[in-house]
Amino acid sequence: MGVWRTWVFPIIRILIFAAIAAALVKVAFFPEVSEVPDPAEPGAVIVEPQIMVERGTVSNDIQLSGMVAADAALPAKSTAEGKIRSIKVGQGQSVAEGDVLVVVWTEMLRDNGTSWFKETLVTAPSAGVVSSLPMVVNQYVSVGDIVAQVAPSSYHVSGSLQPEQLYRLLEQPTEATITIPNGPAPFTCTGLTISTPLAGGDDGANGPSITCRVPGDVRVFPGLMAEITVAGGIAEDVLVVPTTAVEGLAEFGNVYLVLPDGTTELRPVVLGINDGVMVEIVEGLEQGDMILQFIPGALGDGGVGFPGPGGGCYEGPTGEIVCEDVVR
Repeated sequence: MGVWRTWVFPIIRILIFAAIAAALVKVAFFPEVSEVPDPAEPGAVIVEPQIMVERGTVSNDIQLSGMVAADAALPAKSTAEGKIRSIKVGQGQSVAEGDVLVVVWTEMLRDNGTSWFKETLVTAPSAGVVSSLPMVVNQYVSVGDIVAQVAPSSYHVSGSLQPEQLYRLLEQPTEATITIPNGPAPFTCTGLTISTPLAGGDDGANGPSITCRVPGDVRVFPGLMAEITVAGGIAEDVLVVPTTAVEGLAEFGNVYLVLPDGTTELRPVVLGINDGVMVEIVEGLEQGDMILQFIPGALGDGGVGFPGPGGGCYEGPTGEIVCEDVVR
């Protein structure tokens, strides 16, 4: 019994120490090398986000920044040739529409060689303030000469439109809602017009603009900033999809329909109004159809679902869809 203990226990201790030493040598000189993934191979499955066609409401309101301005002065023109006999008003004077501003005398000849003077009245074209009187008494004028300018006591609001916003106006609006910060309650501005610069005109560098009249009972001042809201219509309980899913947003477009086998098909659609985020589908799709949420190629040169400069979408480690910028 004493001999067994003398030889066996030392041998066990030696074996244990040898195993520990071997483990230490492996850790120190032969570390475990993990497999490095090939950078040429994608680390996640690339997918294209899909969305279901559903029903909803689209309110086509266009909001613009604008400014209040006084209406332009109106010219009072002579309708006769002759000399100014008298001037009935002074510059800065308030007048009513039809008030006499200037009297023009035209010399007329009789058959017997004598003459007489025909009196022509030049009246105010509108109510307002006489802003200019460029003529003097006894000055000769011709037909069409401007003898005075009257600045009307009326105002308008104008703002600039982006050319592409014209596509959202399916019908010509006639009014807008005006909100003036720290001013009166929002009011309706009527007589709305949309002007587009003519080719070769002096304002050819500017885009389309919108203008409407301020009601006479609303107190405003030139230079006030205003928010213009143009109601382009509302569509309720209609098929809607995100604008990101549609190629073209005016009248006709294309979407990418997802087929049962997972492939996609280019599907032409007829479009209604849009609010810049969602667009109405009039024809071409049914409720419940699945389409691509983004037009292929819209987020980057590699297309949606294909990493490239500008972005890509892929399935994350827990199954979620991740869209981010990925530099190839």
